[in-house]
Amino acid sequence: MVSAARGPEAAATARARRAAAAVTDPELPMLTLADLGVLREVAADAEGGVDVALTPTYSGCPAMAAMRADVVRALKAAGFTEVRVRTALHPPWTSDWITERGRRRLAEHGISPPGPAPRHGGPVPLSLVPRRRALRCPRCGARGAELTSEFGATACRALYRCAACGEPFEHVKEI
Repeated sequence: MVSAARGPEAAATARARRAAAAVTDPELPMLTLADLGVLREVAADAEGGVDVALTPTYSGCPAMAAMRADVVRALKAAGFTEVRVRTALHPPWTSDWITERGRRRLAEHGISPPGPAPRHGGPVPLSLVPRRRALRCPRCGARGAELTSEFGATACRALYRCAACGEPFEHVKEI
């Protein structure tokens, strides 16, 4: 989301947005923060300052410190003198915020993109069993993957094995 601005601030905001949007995710480097949907707001002023809001994929995400530092570094390299990055927890991030480009990039790198995020209209039932997903193998396209582990290299990924080609792959969980 880009904040409304006019004149020199609009041009500065657009330039800041491009610089911040190009920063890659430290855990999924094939995605930019814009692809991942965690870059929420960018607003620059005419004096060289910029405010950025990031929403973590989940509270406590260990990648947030690296994202914040990378955004500051990118914006300073783009000529902004004062960079302020804040964490926006509301509304909470959902895997539905991953862009179509981001989903394609995940699949191109052998990672199964998330399906639609679960919708909850009231209390959320607690379940201690892994969520069943009907996944398509990102390598051969076949359906029928089997869950290897609900936890992959990061908490937001699960490990699967394709029943057709036998290749293991990661899946970004629906949140």
